[in-house]
Amino acid sequence: MDIVKSHNLSIQKNVLQPLFISSGSSNLHEALERLIETAKTSDGRLSLSSKDIIKPALELCQNPLRVPHQELLLAVKLLRNLCAGEIKNQDLFIEQNGVGILSTLVGSVCSNSGSNNEILRMVLQALGNVSLAGEKHQEAVWAQFLSLGFIDIARVQSKETCDPLCMVIYTCSEGSYERSVELLSGQGLDIIVEIIRTVTAVGFSEDWVKLLLSKICFDESYFSSIFSKLSENCDENVPQISHFGDEEAFLLSILSEILNERLGEILVSSDFSLSIFQILRNAVEIVDFSTRAKSSLPTGSSVTDAMGYALSLIRDITACDGPNVDTLLRAGLIKFLIGLLRNLEPPTLIRRSTVHADTEKDTTPRFSKYCCPYKGFRRDVVGVIGNCSYGRISVQDEIREQDGILLMLQQCVTDDDNPFLREWGIWSMRNILDGNVKNRELVVELEVQGSVDTPEITGVGLRVEIDPVTRRPKLVNAS
Repeated sequence: MDIVKSHNLSIQKNVLQPLFISSGSSNLHEALERLIETAKTSDGRLSLSSKDIIKPALELCQNPLRVPHQELLLAVKLLRNLCAGEIKNQDLFIEQNGVGILSTLVGSVCSNSGSNNEILRMVLQALGNVSLAGEKHQEAVWAQFLSLGFIDIARVQSKETCDPLCMVIYTCSEGSYERSVELLSGQGLDIIVEIIRTVTAVGFSEDWVKLLLSKICFDESYFSSIFSKLSENCDENVPQISHFGDEEAFLLSILSEILNERLGEILVSSDFSLSIFQILRNAVEIVDFSTRAKSSLPTGSSVTDAMGYALSLIRDITACDGPNVDTLLRAGLIKFLIGLLRNLEPPTLIRRSTVHADTEKDTTPRFSKYCCPYKGFRRDVVGVIGNCSYGRISVQDEIREQDGILLMLQQCVTDDDNPFLREWGIWSMRNILDGNVKNRELVVELEVQGSVDTPEITGVGLRVEIDPVTRRPKLVNAS
C-alpha cells in the first residue's frame, strides 16, 4: 500500500467519499488533481458548488498532520480555484469557517522552521479570491488575519508569499474606512514595515505592493509614520528622519517609481513634500561627495540612493504645478539647490577647458569640493530648478538674486556624468528668462563682458543684437 493510501485510512471516509465520487478516482492525490482541473472553469466551479466540495477540502486543511504535504497543498489549491468568482463557494467557505481553518494552517506552517512558501502562497490566493466576493467576506478575512496571520506571513522573506499578501491586504482595506484606520494603526503599520523589509530583501513580481504603498503614503499621507518605524531600531543618537538604511532607500525608490508612473494623477500632501525635502537636506549632510560617480541610481550606497530618490521625488512633485511647489519654495528649496549646484565641480566640458587653460598657465585647476555622487545628480538638481522657474517670476528673481544666472547658463552643456544635462539646462534657462526683463538684461551684460559664450545663449533659443534706437545690446529670439 503506497503512502497516500495509508494516509487515506487515517482520514474519515465522509471526508474522502465526496472527493472520490466527484472526481471518479479512489486515490486522494489523483482525485484532488482532477477536481482542481475541473475548478479551472466557471462551469466546473458551478458544478462542484452543487456538491459542496468546499467542505471536504476544508476538512483536509483542518487536519494537516493527517494529510501528506503534497495532498495538503492540492487541497488548498482546490479551495483557491473553487472560490475564484463562484459566489456559492465563496459563501460556503465563510459559513464553514474557512478563514479560521486557513488561519490555523498558516500558524502551523509559520511555526515550523523553514516555512512552506507554496502552501502560504496558495492560502493567500484563496483568501484573495474569497475577499473579492464583497464586504462580508473581506471583513471575515480581515478580522481573522489582522492580529494573527498577516504579520507572520510578512516576516517570511519570499516574494512568492509577499505579492499575494499585499493583494489580500489591499483588497480588504480598500473602500473600507474602518479597515483603513486599522491598517494605519500601530499593528497595521507593523505589518507594512515587515512587508517593506521583505521586498527590500527579495524584491517583488507583482504590483500589489506598489498599490498598497501608494494608498498608505500618498492617499492616506502616512509616509512619515512608515519612515520613522523603519528607523526605530537605528542608533538612538541619530534622528529617525536622518537614518538611511536599505529599507528607507528602497521605500523612497518605489515611491519615486510610483509617482513618476502616475505623474499628474497622484496628488501628494504638503506634509509629504516637506518630509521628502527634509530627507534630502539630511542626506546631503552625510553623503560622500568626494568621489565621482560610477553609476546611476541605485548606486549600492543606501544614503546616496536615499538622497537621489528624494531628489527625484521633488523633481516630479515640482513638475506638477500646484500648492506643493509653493510649499517647497517657502521652505527654501531654491536657495538650497543653488547652493548645492554651486558647490559641485563644473560639468565635464567646462572642467576640461579649465584644466587646459590652467595647464597652459601652470596653475592648479580651480574645482569645487563636490563631485556628483551618482550619474544624473546635477541633471536632477537643474531639473527641479527649471520646474520651479516655470511661470514664476518670484523664483526667476530669486535665482538672479542668488547669483544663479551664470551658474545655470553653465549647465547648458553636455556632461559625461549627467545624461541629458544640456537639454534640461536649456529648458531651465528658457523658464528663468521667460517674461523676466531683468534676467534677460543680466544675460546680455554677461555676454558683453565675455562671462558667457555665444553658443550658451544660442542654445536657449536666443541671440544678442544691437537695438537700433538705444544702440544697446539686447536678447531676442533666435528664430
